Amino acid sequence: MPSRRAPVVFPSRLELWLITLIGLVPAGLYFWYGAHNQLGADPVNVFERWLGLWGVRFLVVTLAIAPLRDLGVINLVRYRRTFGLLVFWYAVMHVATYGVLDQHLDLRAVFGEVTTKPFLMVGLAAFVLLCPLAATSNRWSIRTLGRLWGTLHRGVYVVAALAGVHFLMAFKTYTVTSVGYAAALFVLGAAGVVRRVRHNGRRRMSAANEPMRRPKTTG
Repeated sequence: MPSRRAPVVFPSRLELWLITLIGLVPAGLYFWYGAHNQLGADPVNVFERWLGLWGVRFLVVTLAIAPLRDLGVINLVRYRRTFGLLVFWYAVMHVATYGVLDQHLDLRAVFGEVTTKPFLMVGLAAFVLLCPLAATSNRWSIRTLGRLWGTLHRGVYVVAALAGVHFLMAFKTYTVTSVGYAAALFVLGAAGVVRRVRHNGRRRMSAANEPMRRPKTTG
């Protein structure tokens, strides 16, 4: 018989809020550091970069959940959407810091920078693609969209590739941090695509073999 898709398991509200609150602690700490002049000579830039870094970290965690489950290390699938939403919130804070604190809501300046700096264009593309994923990370969307929900959320692999490029290009020189996180995003994103292709291949083979398994009826 064809393999059935495993049901989506939802974490409890307490688990969701605990993970979210703990995940937002770094943002709160760096905001406190900035408010108390502890982020150096360019606090806005430091704050903006740290928010981006934590967004990348949570994206790596989100992408690593399925491989870790497949390898039998640990199963955190039920928390994957929560970690994914943390990616989104850090991306929102990252973009807001750039637009509000760095560019002072000067849309002309923002447009000029985005259109002349490729790494900003790539980062904006990643953020735009991330928005519908966050907007549909809820039970109602899963039930309403059905299979389309899974198709939509496979866009996270595109987000990972764009985020990796953006993160790598944002550094003036290649560092262990930039190369390491970018490589992690590329590898985990590629692994996710390969896993999905193999899964679809098995489903097609199972569907093709199904008529052969059915008993023949005689007239």
